[in-house]
Amino acid sequence: MKICLAQIAPHRGNVQKNMEIHKKWIERAIHEQADLIAFPELSLTGYVPQQSKALAFTEHDERLDLFKQLSDTHKITIAIGVPTTSKTGIHISMFIFQPQQERKLYSKQHLHVDELPFFTPGTEQLIFKVNHTTIAPAICFESLQNEHAENAFGLGAAIYLASVAKSETGMKKAYAHYAKIAQKHAFPVALVNNIGFCDNFYGAGQSAIWNEKGDLIAALSKDQEGLLFYDFENHSIRIIEA
Repeated sequence: MKICLAQIAPHRGNVQKNMEIHKKWIERAIHEQADLIAFPELSLTGYVPQQSKALAFTEHDERLDLFKQLSDTHKITIAIGVPTTSKTGIHISMFIFQPQQERKLYSKQHLHVDELPFFTPGTEQLIFKVNHTTIAPAICFESLQNEHAENAFGLGAAIYLASVAKSETGMKKAYAHYAKIAQKHAFPVALVNNIGFCDNFYGAGQSAIWNEKGDLIAALSKDQEGLLFYDFENHSIRIIEA
């Protein structure tokens, strides 16, 4: 399986512009024959909690049909970050589009205290398969909680996919944590972060992959958009930066 991490600089609150950015990088991932492309937390709106209610998507929002079409046509799995509406409130979510399948929706279960005024936690862990490999998504703060990784491991996860929006300080903590959980559970960890101005901080990039021994095997820079490819079959790495 060939995974692709898309490190982007979302335009805060500009969904149309962000749709164009996503499409551009997805098409590049398709050209490189990726099986999965994953984007950062709230990638389609930017990380702007105060605006999330106004920007939120419904589960079957037609604006997302573009990603389903790309997935079906090119046989690629696409994971994007979106705020979503539900009966209980607004969630920080990840939509997962897979070829010839119904779209999947995962909502962040563990919220940071700063997110509680704006969001409601999800209640169930999702896992999905790409080329028979089981992947467990995690969204930012919860990926730093040991219980989340423990649960993912218990569900049979072979790869832990962390989609985040983190500052330089946050990334230092994250790097140490992901190395430990990769080694503990003997599964690779893939981290995709954004760059640029978010809520009240700057995204620090450094999207990366750790192997099952906890070794950092590849990373992007902290200030450039780009794609990080990793082929799990032959352990090859390819980096494309804007």
